[in-house]
Amino acid sequence: MKLNRIRRNPHSETIIALIDVVFFLLVFFMLIGRMDATAPFDVTPPLAVSGRDMPAGGATLSISRDGALALDGTEIAGSDLEAALSRALDRDANLRLRINAHKDAELRHVLPLVGMAEAIGIADVVLVVTPAAGPDAG
Repeated sequence: MKLNRIRRNPHSETIIALIDVVFFLLVFFMLIGRMDATAPFDVTPPLAVSGRDMPAGGATLSISRDGALALDGTEIAGSDLEAALSRALDRDANLRLRINAHKDAELRHVLPLVGMAEAIGIADVVLVVTPAAGPDAG
């Protein structure tokens, strides 16, 4: 007596399981990977200090919204600023420069002045900021 086995149709291999694995790997690598460029060396950003009194002494450079300059309360042309700061540095070798820029002043008005101060030998530059109104203000 010969028994006939019931032939079953072989199930085709489903690709669904493979797609799930690939999706989980994609999510895993997106979560652990860094999306920003990293420097080839260690960079520790400076800490902002607020809530303390401004350091006394030195010169105060004010920058308006449109880039106009004032040194210690007197308007000054950008071309005369380096000479004025050099004279102040001659009088005080430890001159501190406080930069008080308007909140809407463009960075292109501020950064060259920091570089110029460093180039003439001012080692201590303080950027004046306004602290947030409350703990949840941002």
